[in-house]
Amino acid sequence: MRDSSRPFAITLDVGTSLINETGSWRTRRPVYVDRLPPCNNTCPAGENIQAWLYLAEEGDYEGAWQEILKHNPMPAVMGRACYHTCEGACNRGAVDEAVGIHAVERFLGDLANKHGWMPDYEAEPSGKKILVIGAGPAGLACAYHLTRMGHAVTIADASDKAGGLLRYGIPRYRLPNEVLDGDIKRIEKMGVSFQMNTYIEDMLKAKEDGGYDALFVAVGAQRARTLDIPGDGGIAVINAIDVLRQFENNADGVELNLGGKVVIYGGGNVAMDVARSAVRLGAAVQMVVLESREQMPAHDFEVKEALEEGCQIQPLRAIKNAIDQTISLVEMALDVQGKPQPTGRFESLQADTVVLAIGQEVETHLVEGIDGVSVRDGVVEIDEHMMTGHQGVFAGGDMVPSDRTMTSAIGHGKKAAHHIDAWLRGETYAAPPKHGLAAFENLNAWYYADAPKTIQPVLELIRRQSGFEEVLGNLDEANALYEARRCLSCGNCFECDTCYGICPDNAVNKLGPGKRFEFKYDYCKGCGLCVAECPCGAIEMVSEDI
Repeated sequence: MRDSSRPFAITLDVGTSLINETGSWRTRRPVYVDRLPPCNNTCPAGENIQAWLYLAEEGDYEGAWQEILKHNPMPAVMGRACYHTCEGACNRGAVDEAVGIHAVERFLGDLANKHGWMPDYEAEPSGKKILVIGAGPAGLACAYHLTRMGHAVTIADASDKAGGLLRYGIPRYRLPNEVLDGDIKRIEKMGVSFQMNTYIEDMLKAKEDGGYDALFVAVGAQRARTLDIPGDGGIAVINAIDVLRQFENNADGVELNLGGKVVIYGGGNVAMDVARSAVRLGAAVQMVVLESREQMPAHDFEVKEALEEGCQIQPLRAIKNAIDQTISLVEMALDVQGKPQPTGRFESLQADTVVLAIGQEVETHLVEGIDGVSVRDGVVEIDEHMMTGHQGVFAGGDMVPSDRTMTSAIGHGKKAAHHIDAWLRGETYAAPPKHGLAAFENLNAWYYADAPKTIQPVLELIRRQSGFEEVLGNLDEANALYEARRCLSCGNCFECDTCYGICPDNAVNKLGPGKRFEFKYDYCKGCGLCVAECPCGAIEMVSEDI
């Protein structure tokens, strides 16, 4: 028998129509929502990754690229050099493997550079001028976004070429010059003026002399930390940043002579770049790392590729001295807090050169003389609007508290541009609110077919060890389409028709392609089937009181 305590539908025969008036019995109703995909949430550049993946999977490559450029001016670069935290957060990783977001972005970026695509935007000239000091990722991004807002921007940098540590800190086997140049030339074509080989000691004077209305400082962390290693001078001790800069200034590193035995001191990503570059010059490379293998700050894929190419890692070691071509190492052990401590045991390595890769610092003296600018713990203090203590002087990138990645720097550049634009107009910029996160438990993984991740082509090992040719290859169009279509559209309706087909009360109304659906609440009894079955978690139940 039917449970009389439960509501039931009354069916009225009105002509040829059946009307189920059940709305008055609901305690909760379904509503369509938009949730924040985890990939978008973790992108330091603020890209709407899900949106451009959707356009890419539809074959609208230029549209997808234009969507990226709303937030990030350097897709071809980002698709190679970014550490893609988005993929670490991707919900698809709980189904099989994360979507290869960086590989699709790289495909789109290279396609744009090949065809000469330009950003699609409209901006009335504001009559305002901004000086950006530093042509690294933060400075380039800030100049790009300010240009899209209608401002006139000049970038000044002490180096010969633009790019900052993108050019002088990332080896060409990871980021070829022609790729970097392609993304930078586009910014120049938009109207940004570049003043290279220009070292600005007095920033306020440069601002006044040039008639600039605002100043954005992004000189990066390009001063290497040093370490005094006791020795007799028989072993050359040099800094990693200097070595990487020499690799760029000397084509393929042919003029560099690091010797046949090279020791890299450090376990971060810069250390990996130097070690792998030294291998390409024919050196036998040992990496001396203070931390344990599990604690090394370098990304796992960087370590894996370095080991594949022949680098050897000596974890839990510290250099004591360097005498007569011999390096004395102190063996370390982890204490109860997981900190490395000396054991009193020693071993030795033969070396011609020691390369210090123990971090970089900011040349803070460039801003310390500016009234109101404060420096603490080696970085410049800024407020929530990215302005220093001096009105009209903004700062970003590695010289302010940050993660010190190229993606974070690009995000800083965009954020600073919004704040500078608002300040120039006498307003305050407020970032738009974010939706709630689209968690994996909100999804129905059964809906999505198994689709293993596309493997990017990799250069043969012998060619990796003997030259600076790019290690990772591109996806072709078919693979890029396939990879984009692996996106689960977490938290946002992609019009799969599941709610429309499963509703027992015909309470879901289709609004047409691209317009999604709506609920007809006069018909809905609040059973929640649509919520339970929605593949992407784009429906939730709310109290009828709302």
